[in-house]
Amino acid sequence: MTAATHSTLFPRVPDSADAVLEGLDPEQRAVATALHGPVCVLAGAGTGKTRAITHRIAYGVRAGILQPSSVLAVTFTNRAAGEMRGRLRQLGAVGVQARTFHSAALRQLQYFWPKAVGGSLPRLVDRKIQLVADAAAACRIRLDRGELRDVTAEIEWSKVTQTVPADYTAAAAKSGREAPRDPAEIAQLYAAYEELKRERSVIDFEDVLLLTVAVLQDRHDIAEQVRAQYQHFVVDEYQDVSPLQQRLLELWLGDRENLCVVGDASQTIYSFTGATPDHLLDFRVRHPGATVVKLVRDYRSTPQVVRLANGLLAQAKGRAADHRLELVSQRPAGPEPVFTEYTDEPAEAEGAARRIRELIASGVPASEIAVLFRTNSQSETYEQALADAGVPYQLRGAERFFDRPEVRNAINALRAAARFGGNDSLLDDAPDLPSQVRAVLSGKGWTPQPPAGSGAVRESWESLAALVHLAQDFAAARAGATLADLVVELDERAGAQHAPTVQGVTLASLHAAKGLEWDVVFLVGVAEGMMPITYAKTDEQIEEERRLLYVGVTRAREHLHLSWALSRSPGGRPNRRPSRFLTGLRPGSQAGAGRAGAAGAGGVERGSWTAAATAVPEQPPRRRQRTPARCRVCGRTLTDGGEMKLMRCEDCPSDMDEGLYERLRDWRGEQARRSGQPAFCVFTDKTLIAIAEAVPDDEHELARIPGVGMRKLRRYGSDVLALCAGRDPAQGQDQD
Repeated sequence: MTAATHSTLFPRVPDSADAVLEGLDPEQRAVATALHGPVCVLAGAGTGKTRAITHRIAYGVRAGILQPSSVLAVTFTNRAAGEMRGRLRQLGAVGVQARTFHSAALRQLQYFWPKAVGGSLPRLVDRKIQLVADAAAACRIRLDRGELRDVTAEIEWSKVTQTVPADYTAAAAKSGREAPRDPAEIAQLYAAYEELKRERSVIDFEDVLLLTVAVLQDRHDIAEQVRAQYQHFVVDEYQDVSPLQQRLLELWLGDRENLCVVGDASQTIYSFTGATPDHLLDFRVRHPGATVVKLVRDYRSTPQVVRLANGLLAQAKGRAADHRLELVSQRPAGPEPVFTEYTDEPAEAEGAARRIRELIASGVPASEIAVLFRTNSQSETYEQALADAGVPYQLRGAERFFDRPEVRNAINALRAAARFGGNDSLLDDAPDLPSQVRAVLSGKGWTPQPPAGSGAVRESWESLAALVHLAQDFAAARAGATLADLVVELDERAGAQHAPTVQGVTLASLHAAKGLEWDVVFLVGVAEGMMPITYAKTDEQIEEERRLLYVGVTRAREHLHLSWALSRSPGGRPNRRPSRFLTGLRPGSQAGAGRAGAAGAGGVERGSWTAAATAVPEQPPRRRQRTPARCRVCGRTLTDGGEMKLMRCEDCPSDMDEGLYERLRDWRGEQARRSGQPAFCVFTDKTLIAIAEAVPDDEHELARIPGVGMRKLRRYGSDVLALCAGRDPAQGQDQD
């Protein structure tokens, strides 16, 4: 091995068992040397849990305490299992089995099936959705594509929680699940699905675990053979274990206690799939003599990021919060997290894209930057903004917006309506473009109100709703636009999003980001209704949303940006507010009472603050007025959007420059005439009044006025500032 190849990518294999322990901190070393009896490792984000457990296995093997073939390490993804195998090889622990639960169970099932049942194992189906469709047809129940996915998810949840079809209705009610269809119908579909599998002699992914459990329960001789093979078990991400996986683990163990589990209850974000942290939290109840090691030294994130992460959990409630870990950063100090409020979602996306472009220009690799959002439907705005900024990106864990089946089908339907609209009865009562789009998409699953639940139907609806909103914005910007014009716009948007899929900025949902990390993370859409999501109603669901944000924050190594928008679209009512989870953590908000003795409570350092998307980068950031907004004349709390834009009550005296207001109105009328759009699309009356009252001197002051976003500042800023200065707009532009 040459000096060039000897690096962190190609480390030298330790020459002894003691050498395996070199470089571990005291807690990691305690994990590595606790080789007997039950061990529970509570490992916070970025604390080196994979390092600790792989060194534990390697130390046991190299010291001759563990036989490599007797160790089974299980985790939840093929990526994590592959990483574990690679690290074990680098440490000289060859021969250890590191697999996912399903991979380990399938291997055992294939081996023992001829002995336990006879013949060969039934064929494993890769995707069960077609079987669910066939079951629906047999039951004479009509399901669209989204409903098929949601019903399939309900069947998967039922199986991992060991719920049979007859018990589904009661189990769903007890767990508080919001079923995508009538629970009795889902139970019927579930039963028909199971019957179809038996008729066709196939099994699904969950059956692999269920059948392995059945074999080990019914055949004690086979169970003893498995236990003779595997003497020592390690389970990673133990907070994500389902009841079915826990039962399989118990059968592997038997009456032995050579088990090491690793997890963090504060990173439980998959409860909708059946995962529960109860097994982790109850570990010492089941194993009273267990060794418990807490890893809290965070090697991933700077102290500033860690303080914010600790502060998020300081206000948490529930059982998982009682066992939270207070992280302690081991890295040098870095920049403070940046909190930014924007006027609308497009401005938020443009602001993120602009900062990302600046970071890349300064030398940050695009692959070390991520934009994380709550739902996949949010990706389109950021795809477009990055494409417009010339920034390469890649989507992780989600289809590109224009590649989604429901989006393709919707655009095809709009294209057909544009071609044959005169003969389409759907459009008879649709006088304008937005109503025409709503009429067409209503046949594809769009409804005025979102569907219940958080599954595929909801995601599909959100994609269609994004098209409806886009049509509204398009019609507002282009008076007289037709369906054909909109289709051309959609085609151009789809074409503009082709970008390299390597060395690009990562776009991902918070769920898809679990287990990953970047130098720079943008957490976007951190507003009420999105974080927590609107359909999170119960205390348990709200707390899981908090943990999801915590996972997002702890993905950042150094730079962390959190942002939200006051309205969905330009000119919309600014009725949104930042997420409740940021109360006491962002500037301008007061900390809550907190939990008694809560980690991080009362000691959270405030982050830096940028006033708006339109702030000039070279100027120092200013704090903008926060909700609740108060009248600048009488001090009364403002709730009306128009009053909030004026920053005063309608009845309070105005100090508006009447002459400036009239000049602004005349100028606005001319701009509207030239662009062929309504006057309010240039600026609303309230925005003109606010400008005439504030009389801004520069772009920074103009940007702080509600209703003046980045696009309008670029387009009209020089004209407006010239008018405010008493000059003719043309002269102002010449001087600029």
